[in-house]
Amino acid sequence: MANVCPIPTDSYKVGFIGAGKMAESIARGVVKSGILPASRIRTAHSGSARRTAFESIGVTVFDNNTQVVEDSDVIIFSVKPQVVKNVVSQLKPILSEKQLLVSVAAGVKLKDLQEWAGQGRFIRVMPNTPSAVGEAATVITLGEKATTEDGELISQLFGAIGKVWKADEKLFDAVTGLSGSGPAYVFLAIEALADGGVAAGLPRELALGLASQTVLGAASMVSGMGKHPGQLKDDVASPGGTTIAGIHELEKSGFRGILMNAVVAAAKRSKELS
Repeated sequence: MANVCPIPTDSYKVGFIGAGKMAESIARGVVKSGILPASRIRTAHSGSARRTAFESIGVTVFDNNTQVVEDSDVIIFSVKPQVVKNVVSQLKPILSEKQLLVSVAAGVKLKDLQEWAGQGRFIRVMPNTPSAVGEAATVITLGEKATTEDGELISQLFGAIGKVWKADEKLFDAVTGLSGSGPAYVFLAIEALADGGVAAGLPRELALGLASQTVLGAASMVSGMGKHPGQLKDDVASPGGTTIAGIHELEKSGFRGILMNAVVAAAKRSKELS
């Protein structure tokens, strides 16, 4: 670690290999938060729509990935898992251990990333889809030669699009089952709540608005008030009232077990795929 060249925190440049929606969300969040000016972010793409999306933020858009690598201190591989090996391997000859490499490719392990890049200064990052609205749940794990300072820098960058936790890579399949796949479970719950509202007589638009805002508000209470969700549930469930009647139906249907099983099943599938 002693020989690792520190990333210059006051002047470093970030390059995205892959100019998709995830890269755009990160870039927008970083610029909006003031962590980095757009002038220190670059990517490459040949398509006019993606070029315009990044140029509208003020990001420099090159013609090819080689230019991005040559002009960046932190390189974020934001490409699909099935192509990340080819992309990293093609760029290997020009990658340097002076650069910090980052991957957001789902299911791709650090040992493989480090092998393809020919270096261990790599950080694996798993954000989730709410990054699109600045509310991602992101988990990071450090490679062989990534320093504590490298981890702090990447936590700051991804903190611009939500909250960040550090964890051992061995936990990433479970992370996939919970925060990776979790938004889809919540979307399903919101849809079901809205359908329940419609069944009870509410107009569809009002039902969906109430359902989504209720989930948002409840999540904010859990994350912001420091109370266990069980306590918050008890606080609203008065004796013989409407809420406890609804909770009773959920418990009879095995609501908790269903959610737990969903997380475990997704984690198991993640392990099979990786």
